[in-house]
Amino acid sequence: MDPHLLWYVLAAVLILVGIVGSVLPVLPGVPIVFAGMLLAAWADQFAHVGTITLTILGVLTVIALVIDFVAGVMGAKRVGASRHAVIGAAIGTLVGIFLGIPGLLLGPFVGALLGELVAGGTLRKAADVGVGAWVGFLVGTVAKLGICFAMLGLFAFAFVVG
Repeated sequence: MDPHLLWYVLAAVLILVGIVGSVLPVLPGVPIVFAGMLLAAWADQFAHVGTITLTILGVLTVIALVIDFVAGVMGAKRVGASRHAVIGAAIGTLVGIFLGIPGLLLGPFVGALLGELVAGGTLRKAADVGVGAWVGFLVGTVAKLGICFAMLGLFAFAFVVG
């Protein structure tokens, strides 16, 4: 049995878990995808996937992390949220991480809604802001998933061509 096979299997598992984690935000999905790709490149002694490809994959990972944090906040801001609502969306997203999937789905909404109410907004305005934060979270999730598949395509291309 090829001793590198175990590393490739572990790398594939990390990539799959990372892709799932980019949709279910309990896990840091994109960094896990990157870790799997780095492990596969290492197992291959960087013969096919080298520094340039790994640097691009690393930059894409950082972009995905920024998108993950900013998306809900920007969604709230786009619908005219107050400063309190934007802060609430950010806090709701962070708190939601510790409350599992329901917390992650509702955290940006509830945080933005409460923040807007604290700022003196009407319930209608607060609900609109909450929906904006939630839509931003959804857009961020789709963007992270897209980045994961772009990374996978770039890695596969480099592995085959390199």
